[in-house]
Amino acid sequence: MGNKISANLYRLGVTKNWNSRWFGTTRNLPKDLQEDAKIRKYINKTLPKSGISNIDIERSPRLINIIIHTSRAGMIIGRGGAGIEALKKNIKQLIGTQIDLRLTVEEIKNPNENASIIGENIAEQLEKRIPFRRVLKQTIDNVYQSHNVKGVKILLSGRLDGAEMSRAEYLTKGKIPLATLRANIDFAKKTAYTKYGTTGIKVWIYKGDVVADEN
Repeated sequence: MGNKISANLYRLGVTKNWNSRWFGTTRNLPKDLQEDAKIRKYINKTLPKSGISNIDIERSPRLINIIIHTSRAGMIIGRGGAGIEALKKNIKQLIGTQIDLRLTVEEIKNPNENASIIGENIAEQLEKRIPFRRVLKQTIDNVYQSHNVKGVKILLSGRLDGAEMSRAEYLTKGKIPLATLRANIDFAKKTAYTKYGTTGIKVWIYKGDVVADEN
């Protein structure tokens, strides 16, 4: 497959589902698409260190349901639900909608099996100036210990450890069958903002094949 397409996009409709799911809302597609992009951008900007993996948005003519998948649900919900109520109010003001808005927070039980959270953790360590080789090795070992993980690959690119020239370094363990559509591969891209510039992070996690039920 090479480096030409996202592993998640490659499997849409096969092993991956769409992050935006609309039911009976075909009249204002451009407007709804822009609103979804605004909502995701606002949540990620407002809650940058909350372990957010992905944000699903379900639309119907009378309801917008936003589902936030995170490893730190308490940080988003807040004491007595104050955090999520404030977030809901701000989102309604942002998009200016009169439709009912529902916010749902789903906690990720196994963060070591989620590529987005792994990438965020790597970015935090690189920003603290921890040597990238140590970060790669420790992360690979921790992820591969998970029961459902069959393979993992992490790639870093940039001025690693302050080198004068940028380069790419990667580490892999187990199998990563990127060209197999039925392979359940979780992929994520993150950016670490270090003293020497930005460092790109890509994470692939292989969790076995998805076999359709023949019955």
